[in-house]
Amino acid sequence: MGAETIMEIRSGGPADRDAVARLLDVAFFDDPVSGWVFPDPEHRRAVHGTFLGVFVDVALAEGRIDLAADGSAAALWLRIPAGEPEGEDEIPARMREAADPGNERCELVGRLTGEVHPTSEEHEYLLMIAVAPDRQGEGLGSELIRPVLERCDRDGVPAYLEASSERSMRLYERMGWEFTGTPVQLPEGPLMWPMWRKPR
Repeated sequence: MGAETIMEIRSGGPADRDAVARLLDVAFFDDPVSGWVFPDPEHRRAVHGTFLGVFVDVALAEGRIDLAADGSAAALWLRIPAGEPEGEDEIPARMREAADPGNERCELVGRLTGEVHPTSEEHEYLLMIAVAPDRQGEGLGSELIRPVLERCDRDGVPAYLEASSERSMRLYERMGWEFTGTPVQLPEGPLMWPMWRKPR
């Protein structure tokens, strides 16, 4: 073994719910999409964690959470079957209801990404990945998702995500994801980049 350490990864459960929501909150607080949904930083501080907590609840109920054992990084995954999704439509409304009922952008971001989500074949959907701000740039995110991608390759399963910045898009490209060619344009706001990864 060289200097490289292998990240210890465990499955997140209900007891981790609030810690994962806090991690998403701090990791995405300055993200362009979060800034678009909640333009006022004070208001964002009040509701952002609640908003992202809905993602955590969905992953706990219908998917899984892979967690760095030290709590520094978390990845939320859903296995999406082929065909038009059932019940996915209610998630954007739930996010708005939970976090900020008067803010239609809470719901719109989910509706717009849902419209371009591929339905032709079963795939792993990386719903969100978060790394603690003081640990970003160490490669933790790549390490956290590598075992899932290796499993995808073994089983012949594609993977999908939406990158919320060009910087993150470049990182995903290095791991085999490709931009699908049509960005999601948030009204008067930033772009999101849907990305598909064929199994290798």
